[in-house]
Amino acid sequence: MEPFDREGSADRPRSAGAKQSGRVIVIGPYLRMRRGDADAQTNEAARDSEARLEEATGLARAIDLTIADALIAPVSQIRPATYLGKGKVEEITGLIAGHDIELVVMDCALSPIQQRNLEKAWNTKVLDRTGLILEIFGRRAKTKEGALQVELAHLNYQRSRLVRSWTHLERQRGGFGFMGGPGETQIEADRRLIGDRITRLENELKKVQATRRLHRAGRQRVPYRVVALVGYTNAGKSTLFNRLTRAEVQAADMLFATLDPTLRALSLPHGGKAMLSDTVGFISNLPTQLVAAFRATLEEVLEADIILHVRDISHEDAEAQERDVDAVLRQLGIDPDAGARILEVWNKIDCFDPEERENLRNIAARRPPERPCFLVSAASGEGIDALLTAIEDRLAATRTTLDLSIDASDGAGISWLHRNAEVLNKELRDGRFDMTVRVDETKRDIVVSRFDAVPRVA
Repeated sequence: MEPFDREGSADRPRSAGAKQSGRVIVIGPYLRMRRGDADAQTNEAARDSEARLEEATGLARAIDLTIADALIAPVSQIRPATYLGKGKVEEITGLIAGHDIELVVMDCALSPIQQRNLEKAWNTKVLDRTGLILEIFGRRAKTKEGALQVELAHLNYQRSRLVRSWTHLERQRGGFGFMGGPGETQIEADRRLIGDRITRLENELKKVQATRRLHRAGRQRVPYRVVALVGYTNAGKSTLFNRLTRAEVQAADMLFATLDPTLRALSLPHGGKAMLSDTVGFISNLPTQLVAAFRATLEEVLEADIILHVRDISHEDAEAQERDVDAVLRQLGIDPDAGARILEVWNKIDCFDPEERENLRNIAARRPPERPCFLVSAASGEGIDALLTAIEDRLAATRTTLDLSIDASDGAGISWLHRNAEVLNKELRDGRFDMTVRVDETKRDIVVSRFDAVPRVA
């Protein structure tokens, strides 16, 4: 197992000291909901505790941590000092000693004070859900932009953790100049170093984002339509991406297998092209630092003509995951109920037997026409053709269908049409090709004037 390391470089202050590798215990401190409690209707209350704990252990395994134990610790009331009650803290102290635990993962968002107090009580490193997700993102980021975004989110998180957890933060350095003076404490120096690094990162990100905007503007001049994949982490987005584009993006049965956005050409049934974007998976309680830091990456979703919401329909928590994705889309300013733009894809139908699959089809058929869903298996390819046709039809809604006749000897013209339009039909008659093509509005006038094309009446 790789060492568990949250320590920074010289200009990234180190987090709380602890043993850096070993056995891990995952704790799910989930609130008990009293009958009639209004909060019981919230998404987190609706989520099954066992499923939440399983997801938390999956997050820990995503960075190769060895899980010694995982347990649910029901909480009736969040304690400001330790999150858990005193009795539960003492009970877990015994578990830690008995299992030789060197890291405790708390599947919740801890305040800096709560984290510090638990580390003192248990004499071991404590990591909350936000810190764990940041660790995963830090390992998975491959592109320059992804690495910058993760480091920025990590530093903003670390800055809030400087709460005099260690004795060295209480020491003072000497003053500057001839007058001496009280100097600055180590904690102030660490905060200043973090602040300086954050400023540099923000400036670097502005340059990277400017480059991304230029690339996007270039695609719009072509123009290529953009189809973006979104969905809960491990819903099978990358497998579907590979199936649709014949690419070889990493696809693995693990949380956050994909972090950096990937764009590939998508070939539509009638020869048209679009750009397909694979994005980072969403998750419940996605840290706000990451939503903000990855907003530039998620601009591909904001600018997309069509959004494919990929769902693992075989997952026991599929409905709760759907609500989590909808919540993140709303944070990005996207209405998840915008049926004309969002297509729901129910993935992993190969996990069901024929009777269950038929039941799913009946459920899908009863959905309103403006909110269709498509049953697919990215692994086997089932349902992919119907999905591609639906994507093409949605993209065609803003395109013009034209009829034209072109001399069979005009090879350059025929080639241009195949490159710049969707050729819906082509028949050779008396030395001429009668063609039906669909073109973007930006090229409609070119086709009409060059080929004497006639718009088809609906």
